[in-house]
This record gives sequence, C-alpha cells and structure tokens, in this order.
Amino acid sequence: MKLCLDVGNSHIYGGVYQSGRVSLTFRKASKLGSSSDEYGLFFRSVLRENGLDPNQVAEIALCSVVPEVVYAISAACHKYFNIRPFILKAGVRTGLKIQYRNPLEVGTDRIANAIAGVEMYPGENLVIVDLGTATTLCAVGKDRSYRGGVILPGLKMSMQALESGTSKLGSVEITRKETCLGRTTAESIQSGLYFGSLGALQEVIYRIQSEEFGGKRPKVIATGGFASIFDETGLFDQIVQDLVLRGLLAVLDINKPGQVT
Repeated sequence: MKLCLDVGNSHIYGGVYQSGRVSLTFRKASKLGSSSDEYGLFFRSVLRENGLDPNQVAEIALCSVVPEVVYAISAACHKYFNIRPFILKAGVRTGLKIQYRNPLEVGTDRIANAIAGVEMYPGENLVIVDLGTATTLCAVGKDRSYRGGVILPGLKMSMQALESGTSKLGSVEITRKETCLGRTTAESIQSGLYFGSLGALQEVIYRIQSEEFGGKRPKVIATGGFASIFDETGLFDQIVQDLVLRGLLAVLDINKPGQVT
C-alpha cells in the first residue's frame, strides 16, 4: 500500500494506492505551524476511518509547493509509519526533459502532473491544466519534454481580489454559468469568474497549440478542484482529479534501485 501526498497552498491532497489502483483520496487544510504529531495522527486516523490499515503502508511519496510544511510531514512519516518518504525535488529521476531555463523553478506539483500525463498518453503532445489556488497550464511534448507553462490567478484568488479590492463586491459561490449576462451583482461576479477563466483557458491553449505543436491540437488534461465546472465545455479531453498523485505513484517506480530513465 502506497500513500501519496500533494502539499499545496490551500490543502494537502492525499491518496492511498493498492496494486496501482486508488483506494482512498482525502483533503486536509494546509496551514503553517502544524506539528508532525497533528499530521501523523490525521493520516493514520483517516486511513482507519476508511477501513484501511495504516500499518500496511509500505511507501510514501510527497511533493510540495510549501517548503515550510515538508519537514513536519517528513517527521510524521518517520514517527507514525516508520517510513522515510520519497520527496519529489530537483535531482530525482522524472523521465522528463525539463526545458525551463532554470529547472529548479518548476513547481513539483506541475512535474508530478506531467509525469502522470505522459504515463497516461505516451507519444502524445499534452497541455495539462491544473485549476487550484492558482491556475497553471503546462505544455509537454510527445518526446516527454516539459516545455514550459503559464500561471494565472485561480478562480478563488480572483474572487478574493474583487472582495478585498472593492467596497461593495462580496464573495460568491464559484459555479458554472449557462448565460453570460448577470442580472444581479452576485450573478455578474460569477459570470465574470466563469467566462473570464474559460476565455483565458481557450486563448492560452490555442497559443500553446500554435507556438509549440505546429497548430495540431494536443491532448488537454485537467485536474484540480475547479476543473469539474468546465467539464461540459469541450475544452478538456479528460479530467483526472488525482493526476498529481498518479504522478507521485509513477515517480516512486522510476526511482527504485535499478531503474534507468
């Protein structure tokens, strides 16, 4: 049994895999200052409450865009599972050709998404869209080259900017909209968030297609908490909510002794 953990700005997203298949996914709010005991007790309890034996966990992999949390989670893995976790970071084998000018700048969650993408669609050009705290788009060539990406404010972040930067605009539910024109302030904000993001995604995907893939449409894979509100737009070929965790699962195998990439 393998435990995979994606430590993001807002949540820790975790999954348990057995024989390559997901048995459980869960989320926990990520916050600075949490102790290793808090994390360890949570991980063990969430497994038990879902009918899984924490003592059967044999491997743990994690990636993080919040370095301050990594030490506490690593310590929790040591103390509560007696396992040294595999941490996706610069220098480990990924099977990708990173073409960023400074490869260290690429978020490890984006690398994990790309690893999962090329495992799912070998020999295909890909655009991977992650709609989380930030919205990221990554271009991956059919030769497993990670060519670069685009980063936008996420839907919730955009809403919070409106709320904090104006005196009369409050928070709203982020949801799919059928028509563009709002008839109330809340509807107008919802429409702006939804169609503004949709338009941005369409434009960025089109430009990546034109600039990197010779005008040929790549496979577009989406993940992240807000991906599902765009699932009927035809923008994505597939939505894979546990994409980053699948990438961590794959990178565990890539980095086993004797493996060559």
